Formats: sequence, structure tokens, C-alpha cells
Amino acid sequence: MGDRYWLWVGARLLVGFAIVGWAISYLGTGSGEKEFQKTLDAMKQVHSFRVAFTANPRTQHNDMLWEVDCNRDIVHHQWHFVETSTTPPTEINQDQMIVAGREYDRKSDGTWEPGRGFGQGGSAKWFCGNLAQGTDSNILPQIATMIRRGIIQKGDKKTVNGVRCREWLVTLKGGVSGLEHDTVCLGDDHLPYEMTVDWEHSRSSFSDYNAPIQLEIPEAAIQPASNTNQSN
Repeated sequence: MGDRYWLWVGARLLVGFAIVGWAISYLGTGSGEKEFQKTLDAMKQVHSFRVAFTANPRTQHNDMLWEVDCNRDIVHHQWHFVETSTTPPTEINQDQMIVAGREYDRKSDGTWEPGRGFGQGGSAKWFCGNLAQGTDSNILPQIATMIRRGIIQKGDKKTVNGVRCREWLVTLKGGVSGLEHDTVCLGDDHLPYEMTVDWEHSRSSFSDYNAPIQLEIPEAAIQPASNTNQSN
């Protein structure tokens, strides 16, 4: 009787410890959802940033660069695409600037011309408005969606472009296999510095948060502003 009593007490204690441990892991500051909420809040204070993206799904290779300046309402976007399944391989190069919602494309001689309306970018006002509202912008990681739909697990610390950050593993419904496995590396400032997506074999790096971004503004974009100031 005494042995069975102590076995019963021991089993109850083990169950109690397990419940307490689960509660601490869920309510503690290390919770993935809470960390990502801090990131969503930190991203609301971002006014400039740079994104470098590389993806190699199957027979394709994609390189993209975004430079976004919210204060000046400018987006610079470069895109290099290669499809190797064709003979010869198909290659596309695009260099685009969007200033106050107006598109400009860089020509082969280095000069700019008005855009033709099929660029891959969007206006800085749109991107920055989404950030300020805590809405996914499709350039920075989709943190709001990950909070709502993702299973978030804590990973190890690493260094990305000289910045220490902690990697978080995120599983979402989607991708070619039905499940998408992403990683997001968050710095001590709670901002993302790297993201990978398994099904598209992609990696994005994020840098220059709220730093001055030097951009070559098309002359045609400067002239309308000058004319407006003169008329006033």
C-alpha cells in the first residue's frame, strides 16, 4: 500500500511539473508569437531599408534588390532573372526607380525613361504604409501572417552581415508540398536580418534600417518637383 501511494504521489508530481513547464514556455518572454509581435511593432518604426533576395526554384534563378526610402517616397528595384530550361536560356534584366508613384526604367545606355507599367515594384508610400499599420508588405518577412498561421520554434543564434540574430523556424501551410518551412533571424532590436523559404530555395537579407540610402534620382523625377516649387 505504501509503495503504491508513493508511486501515485510521484506520478501526480510529474504531471504537475509538466503542466508548470508548459505554462512557463507558453507565457514566458521567449514565446515565438510574442517575439514576432515585438518584430511587428519594431517594423512600424522603419523608414528606410535595403533587401537583397536570391532564389533558385528548379530551372530558374532570381536576384532582386529593393532599396526603400519612406521619407522621400522612393523605391529602387533591380531584377535579374534566368530561365535555364530554354535554349538559349531566357534572361531578363530590369532596373527601376519609383519616385512619388512615378515609374522610371534605366535604359542600356544608363539613362532613365518613363516606366512602361509592368515593373515588379510598388510605391514607397504603399510599402511604408503597410509597415506602419503592421500589415505584410511582401518585401520584409510576412510577420503578421506568421503570427496568425505559423508554428514558430526557437533556433540558434548566428551572425548575418555582421549582425547577431536569433533564428526562428516557422512552419506554414503552403508551398509545393503543402507545408512551407521558413527561417527568420531576428536581431536584438527585434528587426529581421535574414529569411529563407524552403520550397523556392530562397534567401533574403535585410539591412540599413533607418539609415540614409544613396540613390541616383532620374533627372525627369527631379524636374517636376523643381517646376512645382518655382510656380509656388
